[in-house]
Amino acid sequence: MCTFAAQNVTHTMEIALHHPLKNYNTFGINAHADEFVAVRSVSELSQVLKENSNKQKFILGGGSNMLLTQDIHALVIHVDIKGKEVVFEDDNHVHLKAMAGENWHEFVLYSISQNYGGLENLSLIPGNVGTTPIQNIGAYGTEIKDTFVSCEAMDIETQEIKTFTKEECEFAYRESVFKNNLKNKYVIVSVTFRLTKNNHKINTAYGDILAMLAQNNITEPTIKDVSNAVIAIRQSKLPDPKELGNSGSFFKNPIVSKELFEKAHAQHPQMPHYVVSETEVKVPAGWLIEQSGFKGKRFGDAGVHTKQALVLVNYGNATGQELLQLSKKIQETVYTNFGIRIEAEVNVI
Repeated sequence: MCTFAAQNVTHTMEIALHHPLKNYNTFGINAHADEFVAVRSVSELSQVLKENSNKQKFILGGGSNMLLTQDIHALVIHVDIKGKEVVFEDDNHVHLKAMAGENWHEFVLYSISQNYGGLENLSLIPGNVGTTPIQNIGAYGTEIKDTFVSCEAMDIETQEIKTFTKEECEFAYRESVFKNNLKNKYVIVSVTFRLTKNNHKINTAYGDILAMLAQNNITEPTIKDVSNAVIAIRQSKLPDPKELGNSGSFFKNPIVSKELFEKAHAQHPQMPHYVVSETEVKVPAGWLIEQSGFKGKRFGDAGVHTKQALVLVNYGNATGQELLQLSKKIQETVYTNFGIRIEAEVNVI
C-alpha cells in the first residue's frame, strides 16, 4: 500500500485482489484482474510502476476498445488521472492539454463550450483521452492526428516522462507507434491538441452530417451544430454501452489494392467504396458484413447490432470468447463472399 499527497489531498491506494472488471470495459464482460489498482496522479502512476517493477502489468483506460476473452493475470493499473489546461494561446489558436483519465466525449463538449474548434466531429466516441492517440481514433472525416500537438507518456521501465511529437507517433489509419514498436512500453499521461479560436474549419463532408443539418434547417453550421449532428447520428446507429455492451465499431474499414477491389466490384457492382490513392481503395466493412447476412443476427447473448453491422453487442451474459468466435465467423464469411479480409479494430485480450 502506498500513500501520496496529490494536490494536498492524501490518497491511499490499495492493490485489490481478484478484482471484477465488468464495470471497466464497455462490452460489460465479467472478467477479473489478479490484481487491480487505480492511479489518480502522475506521481501515483510512477510509484505503482516502481514498486511493482517485477510484475506483469496491464494498463487500463476507459475500457472502450477492448474485448476481454479471459481473466487478466497481471497487475491492472487503471489510469484515472484528471485535469485540463490551456498551455499555449495566440489570437487564432489554443493548445489545450487534457490528462489521460478525462472522459473523451466530455472533453470534446468542454472544448466546444469554450468555442475551441477541431474536435466536434469526434463527439460521442467512447473512452478516455489517454487512449485516443494509440488508435488514432477518427470519425466523420476527422482523426486525432488532425489536431494533435504532442502527448506525454511515462516509460513503464524507468518512469521517465517523454514528450512525443506528432511525427514520433507515426499515425496511420487506426494506427500509431504505441500499437506497434512501442506497444506495452509507455503509459500516455496527457495529450495536447491545437484547436481554433475563430475561423473554424467546419467539416461537413460526410453525407450523414449534411443530411442531419439540412433536416434541422441549418445552412451555416457552428462547431456546436456539427457536434450535435454527429451525436444524433451516432445515437441513431450505435447502442449506448450503458444499456447494451459494445465497443463501437468492432472492425476496421478495409483498405485494399485497386486490383482486388476491381475484381470484387466486378462481381458486386453495387459495392460502395472510397478511393484512397491511385493504388488503394477503402470499402465499408459494415456493408460487407450486412451483405453477408449478419446485421441484427443474434447467437445466444452475442450478436450484431440491428442498426449498424460494424458493431458487435453483448445482450447480457455473452463471454468474450463467444464474441470473439462471432467476429471470426464474420471475417471468414466476408472473405468467402468478397475475397476481402476485414480486421478487428478492437484489441482482443
